Amino acid sequence: MDKETYKSFVKVREKFRKLTEDLSRQLPKLKSVQQDFVNKRSEVTYTVETPVVYNSALDDVTIDDDIKLILVADNPGRREQAAENRRYLVGPSGKIAKKFFTDNPKLGIDFLKNVIILNKTPIHSPRTAELRELCRMDSGKLAEALEESQKIMANLLLEFHKALNCPVWITGYSEMKKGGIFEVYTEKLKELYSSKDNKEFYKNLLFYRHFSMNQFTIDLKQQTIPGETVLKSLKRIGTAYRKRILE
Repeated sequence: MDKETYKSFVKVREKFRKLTEDLSRQLPKLKSVQQDFVNKRSEVTYTVETPVVYNSALDDVTIDDDIKLILVADNPGRREQAAENRRYLVGPSGKIAKKFFTDNPKLGIDFLKNVIILNKTPIHSPRTAELRELCRMDSGKLAEALEESQKIMANLLLEFHKALNCPVWITGYSEMKKGGIFEVYTEKLKELYSSKDNKEFYKNLLFYRHFSMNQFTIDLKQQTIPGETVLKSLKRIGTAYRKRILE
């Protein structure tokens, strides 16, 4: 990165850090609500250590790094919130994502070196769909915070996008539809990327299925046209899903 790009990146990174700190202060009972949920309803019992997760992997990015892709997932799960991690996509989905880029060297992207990862919200839940149940357990306060966090994360995505000027892959679009958990995130993206000033960035906004359970890879394989390069398939598929969600 040049100095200006890195300066812009650091500025947005600190906004992201502040968001997670502010949310943690605003929701002092969140950790106990999450723990109660895990103890009573989660398939795997574990200790909730980080109720709101900042992706600490962003702190490893230096001016010498070449960020080629921004990848957006859903929200931090069990492994992501663990104190030993506090990083996004470090579980099975992250391993699948890493393998995809390793298996497709022509893309020229090293998952560990050239990709930064954001989420649609930094609020932890064992599974994304369980965010709804968590909200019902917290008397409306968490629901409000969840919606506000999505708006801010959409804004931060655009700021990261402008700072780094690279493609954005948004994975897991099913909950972004009307009535979905991330409908607020979708509506904010529509508002932000519909601006004439952001037209060129909009073209580099691509949507895909989750990496979890190989959904991303299976869908890509099913939709690839014989003779088409992986890059062209990704562009075509990602654009079609974007239009489905945002237009």
